[in-house]
Amino acid sequence: MGSFSLFHWLIVLILFGVPLFFVFRKPLVGPNRFGGRPPAMGFGQAIGSYFKNYVNFNGRASRSEFWYSALFVSLVAIALLVVDRSQTLNRIWSLATFLPWIAVAARRLHDINRSGWWQLLALLVPIGSVVVLVWYCRASTMDDSREAVFA
Repeated sequence: MGSFSLFHWLIVLILFGVPLFFVFRKPLVGPNRFGGRPPAMGFGQAIGSYFKNYVNFNGRASRSEFWYSALFVSLVAIALLVVDRSQTLNRIWSLATFLPWIAVAARRLHDINRSGWWQLLALLVPIGSVVVLVWYCRASTMDDSREAVFA
């Protein structure tokens, strides 16, 4: 085992330091610039909205829309894996739901007054993916100049 070189410290800084910088950075204050608060949805409404807004990156998505869509996509993927062990159908399903998943995730980040480009932070594993997951779980920001209380 050699010593920890400058190159190793740079990698650690990039993988942990950069995401942590963005974690502690506050979102913009003031009214949400992405529109009005989205309505809470049931399972069927969320799936309908997921496919209706197939590549719509504008607006906001509620937590229920985001998480019900995630549940639906996961359940269908598991069912397709059980039906077709060669994973051909699962790959087709993944390709068919790739763009709508990015779109609903971008709209979910808009709901907490962050840009959809913040999804790219998840590529900085492990901290970045945890940060984006926490943001997906946050409550909507208020429509006025106050922020929502995040419990």
